[in-house]
Amino acid sequence: MLSKVHSCALVGLDGVLVDVEVDVAQGLPAYTVVGLPDAAVQEARERTRAAIRNSGAVFPNRRLTVNLAPADVRKVGPVHDLSIAAAILAATGQLGDITENRAVFLGELSLDGKLRHTDGILPMVAEARTAGMERAFVPAMNGAEAAVVSGIDVLPVDSLQQLIAHFIGLIQIEPLPATKTTVDRSSYPVDLADVRGQAHVKRALEIAAAGAHNVLMIGPPGAGKTLLARCVPSILPPLGLEEAIDVTKIYSVAGLIPQRASLIAERPFRAPHHTVSHVGLVGGGVSPQPGEISLAHRGVLFLDEFPEFSRQSLEALRQPLEDGTVSVVRANYSVTLPARLMLVAAMNPSPGGYAEGGDSILADAARRYRRRISGPLLDRIDVYVDVPQIPYEDMAGADRGESSEAVRERVESCRDIQTRRLEPHDLRVNAEITARLVPELCTLDKRAESLLRDAHDRMGLSGRGHHRTLKLARTIADLDGAELIGPAHLAEALQYRARLDDA
Repeated sequence: MLSKVHSCALVGLDGVLVDVEVDVAQGLPAYTVVGLPDAAVQEARERTRAAIRNSGAVFPNRRLTVNLAPADVRKVGPVHDLSIAAAILAATGQLGDITENRAVFLGELSLDGKLRHTDGILPMVAEARTAGMERAFVPAMNGAEAAVVSGIDVLPVDSLQQLIAHFIGLIQIEPLPATKTTVDRSSYPVDLADVRGQAHVKRALEIAAAGAHNVLMIGPPGAGKTLLARCVPSILPPLGLEEAIDVTKIYSVAGLIPQRASLIAERPFRAPHHTVSHVGLVGGGVSPQPGEISLAHRGVLFLDEFPEFSRQSLEALRQPLEDGTVSVVRANYSVTLPARLMLVAAMNPSPGGYAEGGDSILADAARRYRRRISGPLLDRIDVYVDVPQIPYEDMAGADRGESSEAVRERVESCRDIQTRRLEPHDLRVNAEITARLVPELCTLDKRAESLLRDAHDRMGLSGRGHHRTLKLARTIADLDGAELIGPAHLAEALQYRARLDDA
């Protein structure tokens, strides 16, 4: 007796349709799973055996072979439990003929037959729809998440017993309605108005947020760097639907979506400690899991105490800051994960935390401290800004300053301008403009062109630095509503880059 149903595997963030074939033959009782399964899939033998028996069905006391095809794709995790159990029941005539059923079965089984919350459901259901599947049977706890995918019926299953009752006609599991596809504005725990003084830093962060540019803040302890960084999500536009789905896929694979939740509605803000491992930052593991860099996709990656991160981890930032992706290569796999993020970094001016003053020994120590960050990495940072100690007048004053909401409105207007300009090129923000498109999209007036010519050699701008300065100036001009980049826009962009080589 032979049956076949469909499941899905994950390779990085991409789903791969898996055929689950079960052969029940005469012979001594045995239960074998083939098709490059990991330990969790091998353990499915005991879970499915107990789940079938505890659901009132009969587990065949025969020679049982389960094949997961394609055999060259590694099968990881317990997501195949439900499909294996369904195929066994179909092969033994307890589920009816479901061989031609255009359905995919996903989910981890408990020993009593209940279905558990399972990671990675969203990208797997999306792949099932692309492969032409019409229905997806998923754990009820993952129903809202899976229902984000349109064009496929999502049927929530509480238990294997319920699935059996559905297929033999005792009950009917109804498809879930499509999940609400609007992304609400979020409330934030901190606001720019909570930060006293630092008007020039707030201006720099507004420009960076408007174009998704990378920022490095340098200042002594207690100057407000961390608080300013935590305010950045509050001035960013809310996630669009397409962005929210992209982010949700990453969090689904990482197992970070709360049970019965659907979309990730807030822009990610990831702030790993400087002791984070290389794998924790970049991603990887036995099966490819997204790291902090990918978890910050379409949001903010905040690295406090920037020079304290390992050199290996810092250098791994170079690819995502340039290309918006991060490649994870291991002996058993090679995957590319999305990492289109805005880097906000903060550091002290010296190991002791304060400016070195006139002491030559301390000055040398401060220079060595800053040199922990390589030139190529610094060259990928668009905005360099000093964060000095806050004067007493600002701390004691009654003026709370401009709110995040007011700044966000300007940022959203600026993003709208960028969308109209960049949409034909399949880009979203100025920071994503490629070197080939810079001359076309970052046009200077004659006075600004003369200023750039003078500044280029005097400041020793690299080719990358030249392009990044123009993209930053384009954002400043967009905030000003200007068609061309003027000298004032370019001068401000150069000001944020002027001291990068001295950092």
